[in-house]
Amino acid sequence: MSFSTYIPCDTLKPYVRLLAISEAVEESAYKVLPGTSMVMGFQYRGNLVAIEDGTEIKLNSAGISGLQDKFRYFKNSKNIGTVLVYFNETGAAYFFKAPMNELFDESVGLDNFVNSSELNEIEDRLSEAQSHTRRIAIIEQFLINRIQPVDTDKLVLAAIVHIQQAKGNIRIIDLAKLLFTSKSPLEKRFRKTVGASPKKFAGIVRFNALLKNYSDQKTLTELGLEAGYFDQAHFIHDFKAFTGETPEAYFQHNK
Repeated sequence: MSFSTYIPCDTLKPYVRLLAISEAVEESAYKVLPGTSMVMGFQYRGNLVAIEDGTEIKLNSAGISGLQDKFRYFKNSKNIGTVLVYFNETGAAYFFKAPMNELFDESVGLDNFVNSSELNEIEDRLSEAQSHTRRIAIIEQFLINRIQPVDTDKLVLAAIVHIQQAKGNIRIIDLAKLLFTSKSPLEKRFRKTVGASPKKFAGIVRFNALLKNYSDQKTLTELGLEAGYFDQAHFIHDFKAFTGETPEAYFQHNK
């Protein structure tokens, strides 16, 4: 499997963290853990299915996945090729009219948002492209053409900064006080722009910070305490929800 990343052009940098091209020769199943980015994908060959409760659900060749607070399984066909767009925390809201929270825990086809003829043309051009550079350019132009004039919500941006600085270990009522607002309007604006409630987003940030800070020199108790868990049972419960495994089993498999 190959995975090549690309820095977005200057026009897209305020909205897109990175673009990537993923290719695989062999069929394989894999697990995706929760992250803070909505992801858009275009298969220019092959296909992808989501696996839910043992059932394979074929996904559209062009789609977008919202934020999720639990792991998901996918399986790719042989000889698959995909262009991926990783938005920053608020970036997707500049390209879609629907509130971002409607995509939470969902993977939906782009035909729900984009005219089918335009989408077919993009997919044809991707299939005909002879280089990764050309494929990236096609998707960048597609995104540039879809940028909408949306006012930046500075309250939400500030909330994201505080959550990240706290590594997700922050109560939302305290976050609201820091931002001189109340909990209800903060949650409403945050869900609409980011795609999840601030509490769920903070949980995802805390989980990813925990993975980043892992060291085999630390006990699991120490790791949980550093992440703000003072109850080992709560730590294990949340970790299993995010990964499908206990902390001990996960880190044993991912050293």
